[in-house]
Amino acid sequence: MPRKMPEPLDALVHSPVRLAVLSILVSVESADFRYLRDTIQVTDGNLSTHLSKLEQAGLISVTKEFRGKKPHTTYQITEEGRKRFTEYLENLEKIIHLGENRTEKEKGGIAP
Repeated sequence: MPRKMPEPLDALVHSPVRLAVLSILVSVESADFRYLRDTIQVTDGNLSTHLSKLEQAGLISVTKEFRGKKPHTTYQITEEGRKRFTEYLENLEKIIHLGENRTEKEKGGIAP
């Protein structure tokens, strides 16, 4: 019996930089731009582009303030972002486990 394919991976979340941002934000209350940039090791412009996409999709929220005379921007994951990140991980797990418990005929000579 053919196995049902899991849902496709969420393309917005699947991007390496956006996946890294969400992976960080899911485990902290918030993170600032500098921390994200230095941890993920991307340029300011590259990170800014990906953060904008996540914000526009409602996956993260942005807080802008001044510390002294310097701007300081922090990012938090939203409930929608947490939901989409969790769904992404669940779908990835399903894909990983697709090959488990297959019969020899289903394996079609493909090594495990």
